[in-house]
Amino acid sequence: MDYQQLWNSALSQIEIELSRVNFNTWFKKTRVVDYKEGEVTIGVPNEFVKDWLNQKYHKFILRILRTIHEGVRAVIFTVVKPEALHKKSQTITITGQPLPLADLYINKDDGLNPRYTFDSFIVGSFNEVAYACSQAVINGLGIVYNPLFVYGNTGLGKTHMMQAIGNAVKKKHPERKVFYTSLEKYYMDYVNATNLNKINSFKEKYRKYDVFIMDDIQFINGKERTQDELFHLFNSLYEMNKQIIFSSDKPPNLIVGLEDRLRSRFNHGMVVDVNIPSFESRLAILQSKTKDYQEKIPLDVLEYVAETIQGNIRELEGVMTSMLGHIQMKQQAISLLDVKNLLKNSVRAKKTISIPEIVKLIADYYHIPDVYIYNKTRRKDVVKPRQIVMYILREDFDISYPMIGDRLGGRDHTTVIHSYEKIKGILKDNPQLSREIEDIRAMLV
Repeated sequence: MDYQQLWNSALSQIEIELSRVNFNTWFKKTRVVDYKEGEVTIGVPNEFVKDWLNQKYHKFILRILRTIHEGVRAVIFTVVKPEALHKKSQTITITGQPLPLADLYINKDDGLNPRYTFDSFIVGSFNEVAYACSQAVINGLGIVYNPLFVYGNTGLGKTHMMQAIGNAVKKKHPERKVFYTSLEKYYMDYVNATNLNKINSFKEKYRKYDVFIMDDIQFINGKERTQDELFHLFNSLYEMNKQIIFSSDKPPNLIVGLEDRLRSRFNHGMVVDVNIPSFESRLAILQSKTKDYQEKIPLDVLEYVAETIQGNIRELEGVMTSMLGHIQMKQQAISLLDVKNLLKNSVRAKKTISIPEIVKLIADYYHIPDVYIYNKTRRKDVVKPRQIVMYILREDFDISYPMIGDRLGGRDHTTVIHSYEKIKGILKDNPQLSREIEDIRAMLV
């Protein structure tokens, strides 16, 4: 096992626990450059990143590394030249079967990762309708379900499905041009084209594809000019019977800031959701991803993980990586006790607390009776804690807006969305609120 393999294993877990923005900003351009006597040295691109990781993420990184390799006792950060971040890793004296870490290769021509296929995609009651629609699309490009709009909470396999559709189309229709992107990448591409006065080239680039797939469309809020360009792109592709596929964490009608004309076009096709996987589906996912290690992972261990981790598939994958890392280091089968100890150090796994318990904890933090959270009162000292409850339930626990509203006194889901977005907006410029929410999160662990 080499240095970078150890770090890649840690990064897969770090990516689960952090937001995409934070992960890309602070961790994407890092690598392990040395490992000696339990001390891991992580190379970073500049002093700013070094200081930030030391101040904000040192203990967090150390915890993750120690769940993978118990011999890790310390983490230090060092600034290295850009070329050093790409050098081949050396070797740690650990033997055994290599961990099945995610292949990070992305085809630059179409944005697709070839490892995302339907061969490794688990179908269950939580996603069977979306899966059926995806197969219909592959067999009837531009004719059946155009556009296809898939929505669901973060970490439920939407990206895997989007990518798998693209890879399946390439295999079945090699003459068709497929392109996968995210809304953020499309936005940055548009901004760069505008700044360089190359908007015509930008338009031509995206209009040449036969299958256009865009992930995370919910981040369109506040990007008016991008929406305008996307509207015209949509019309151009649709008129030529090109297949259009979108994904989002919410249905079109609930996307904040989405123009009505785009909302209408999204709703014109097939809108289908992906739900939280059942216990049986979670177990099947674990069995699929650990099939090469079945003799070293007893069924009772997998059942325990499937029962404990009820959030999303990414969390399951993070625990799976930790288990395989444990097997790699110990060179022996993992026991139920081992897994319980691993999960004990997992922030996500600890979040099995009930909604009433969360409400009470936050109410106590702000010194108000928890019953006020459920009541219709608009008292100033209650509104803020109630909004924070809604934000935490959505942001940290991936609970749907309708369910949050139902559990908090039968409120409409639009009220929950408003509260979530308000707290999210305030957090950008309010350090005090950020500290309060971090305090609350610490108590929830």
